Amino acid sequence: MADLDEIYNTKLLELAAHIPHSERLKAPDATATAHSKLCGSTVSIDLTMSNGRATGFGQTVKACLLGQATCAIVGESVIGATTQELRETGAAMRRMLKEEGPPPSGRFAQLALLEPVRHYKARHGSVMLVFEAIEQALAKIEGREENRGGQRALKHKNGEPHL
Repeated sequence: MADLDEIYNTKLLELAAHIPHSERLKAPDATATAHSKLCGSTVSIDLTMSNGRATGFGQTVKACLLGQATCAIVGESVIGATTQELRETGAAMRRMLKEEGPPPSGRFAQLALLEPVRHYKARHGSVMLVFEAIEQALAKIEGREENRGGQRALKHKNGEPHL
């Protein structure tokens, strides 16, 4: 089992001190908040997407060091990430923490710094907050896109199209 010095290392402290995209977006495509009842941490994010890629990201992080460090790593690499990359990274983090899977790779490879957290289940929730919020935001965006694509023209009671 990892000791606390391995988890709360200098690199994570540095990351937590400098969380990118700490300003909220003025006109996000979606906003989402994830909260851990266990530790009280909360992460709120704003996300804009264009052509399946993240083009804007803002976050408010009220979390422990591990949650802050995770948000910092995600914040450094989120712009330009595809919907698939974002979802796969969240899934890889879950496998890493719960099933001893490998850490995420590619643009989010620095998340491997959180690998020792797998031995401390009480900390998993805080580490996963940013991914939960991103997944909620993506679902909102995709839901609106589906509604736009499959939405029928609204009609007034008199049968005329609603403009």
